[in-house]
Amino acid sequence: MNLPDIATLLGLNLAAALTVMLGLGIWAIRSDRMGVIDGAWPLLLAGLGAVTFAAAEGDPIRKGLLLWLVTLWALPQAWRRLSPSARRAADARYAGVATTLAVRRGWRPGLASLLLFFLPQGVLAWLTALPVQLGQLEFMPPVGWIGWSGAVLAVVGIGVEGVGSLRVAAHRRAPAAERAPLTGPARWLRRPDYLGDLAVWWGLCLIASETGPGRWSVLGPLFLTFAMAHWAATENPRRVSDGG
Repeated sequence: MNLPDIATLLGLNLAAALTVMLGLGIWAIRSDRMGVIDGAWPLLLAGLGAVTFAAAEGDPIRKGLLLWLVTLWALPQAWRRLSPSARRAADARYAGVATTLAVRRGWRPGLASLLLFFLPQGVLAWLTALPVQLGQLEFMPPVGWIGWSGAVLAVVGIGVEGVGSLRVAAHRRAPAAERAPLTGPARWLRRPDYLGDLAVWWGLCLIASETGPGRWSVLGPLFLTFAMAHWAATENPRRVSDGG
């Protein structure tokens, strides 16, 4: 694909992501289910990969590998985040933040939720998903050792998240007195999604990077790394409930 075609595809994907999040946000605000945004995040990333899979004419092996891996990552993530207990906690968290910011800035809570949560999440999902978008656009070269190494890294990341979900469940069952906060590098293991997500998305980036457009997809995992580092370095009440 040439540059105008790539720009058009990315623009349409961004518009689709914003439309989905706008519609979801309106529904979530009206039904008082703000917590669905956490489960929508991985599904939106996988959805961007699926839309690109249908529109692009790149190497079928690379396309299939990217779509399979991002779907394998996204479905368990969404399942965990949309569980009743996780969603109820997220509902309260998002509603509290939206109400506080709405009061401070004189906004309506619904508008605050759309502008601060749902629409930005659409943009950030599009940015994070660059590897599964740009990596599907070129037919050549075929998947090489860098790409297969990325696939292995992504599978390892998915495995880390699977083990991590068991650890989080054990953390929730433990008495409150035993939930001592961890510091330093251990924070990244406290909520294993950190390391798992980074491994998955850097792995997908390696698969994409064997193609010309795919090299630019490094912006996605770079953003995710920065965001995860900031999350791990700051205190956030979400860690109390999710083991992170």
